[in-house]
Amino acid sequence: MKSFDLGKDKPFGLILRLAIPAMLGQLVNVLYGIVDRIFIGQIDNIGSLALAGVGVCAPVTTLLTSFSYLIGVGGAPLLSMSLGANDKDKAKKILNNSFLAMLVLSILVTIITLILLNPLLSLFGATETNFIYAKEYLFIYLIGAPFAIMALGLNQFINCQGFTSVGMKSMIIGAVLNIILDPIFIFVFKMNVSGAAIATVISQFVSFLYTLGFLLSKKTNVKIGFGSYSFKLILKITLMGLSPFIILATDSIVNICLNGAIKRYSDDPDLYLVVATITTSFFQLVTMPLLGISGGTQAALSYNYGASNLERVKECEKKIVMLALIFTTSFFILSFFISKPFCYLFTDDINTINIVRKTTTIFMIGIIPLSFQYCFVDGLTALALPRAAALGSLFRKGLIILSTFIYPIFMGVEGCFYAESISDIIASIFSSVLFLIIFPKVLKRKETSLFHYGDKTVS
Repeated sequence: MKSFDLGKDKPFGLILRLAIPAMLGQLVNVLYGIVDRIFIGQIDNIGSLALAGVGVCAPVTTLLTSFSYLIGVGGAPLLSMSLGANDKDKAKKILNNSFLAMLVLSILVTIITLILLNPLLSLFGATETNFIYAKEYLFIYLIGAPFAIMALGLNQFINCQGFTSVGMKSMIIGAVLNIILDPIFIFVFKMNVSGAAIATVISQFVSFLYTLGFLLSKKTNVKIGFGSYSFKLILKITLMGLSPFIILATDSIVNICLNGAIKRYSDDPDLYLVVATITTSFFQLVTMPLLGISGGTQAALSYNYGASNLERVKECEKKIVMLALIFTTSFFILSFFISKPFCYLFTDDINTINIVRKTTTIFMIGIIPLSFQYCFVDGLTALALPRAAALGSLFRKGLIILSTFIYPIFMGVEGCFYAESISDIIASIFSSVLFLIIFPKVLKRKETSLFHYGDKTVS
């Protein structure tokens, strides 16, 4: 099993080979939740309420997933830079410390979430009628949460070494298994919401085993070992992963605000919680593969930056943005044709479907500009600039949260959905300006250091 050359392959071909498996992997990852919701929505008598309840769980599962990015996306660029600088010992040390940090963190956040389960569900928008379904699903999901966090986090260290097809397979194995097991546990064993959660836990455990097995094998360039632990290095990895962590973790806060605004400004909260669940599920079909493009291609930037191949860094970034724009533009056009069939996967209620079609269109207004937001923020992360990347992420999420409180005052419940799209446009402009200011300065600084110190310079 061979990886490809991050330093020599043609930029556009390299970006495609990195991005496509990462996109598919992210799409498969989001399918875990969507498939569960699709089958849950079809349960006799309780389908709509159960769907609303599981929709309330989405912020919690997103928050848990974000911790995999804190370490995975934090450590992967550093590992790529070390390989680019031909320092394999440092790369091994980074992987060892990342594995330890991820293991401890996944167990810790799962325990804390279990302890705070009831207040968290209330905070995230559960109503009296759907609380029981939300708790039933989330309690079981949390038992297997460490496997989900570890599988997704370790996957980053497979992708950054050029084995993107392996990373994609690890996600596909779990998703296909989940699709098979969901109807068996939900309908055949009549376990309803609990069955969906059990199917997800089993599937994520299998993905974890596959990922761990590869990183322990001789097939990989850098495999997991033990020892050489350093708190200082773990802190550096964590700071590097801060921006992608913020992007996902604050999604939970955005969902809290969205659910809270819906409960306040809607005459039928359960209906609009279902609407929000379906709308955000559709939106994730675009944003998660987009994250695959921007995050999955970081290795190309980090490796070549570590190798001091600055012209190649510029060329790769251009190709990443171009690919993202092609993807988002295509999906924006496609959304007008597929949003209605997508709704029917969850419900056959015409009123719900009509509302979802409108809210989906509102959400998609800002999707094309979002290409710049994702690519530039992740580009800054790839070049070891976590503070600048975090600033771009925080600006966007802060704007969405603020808008979610303000817009409904003037626009009613529809304002909850406009908050996302308008904020995406404004934040994308901000991050683009930030990147265009910082990016040339970073490359110039690297070039200057090379001029002074020659080939001995290592970032």
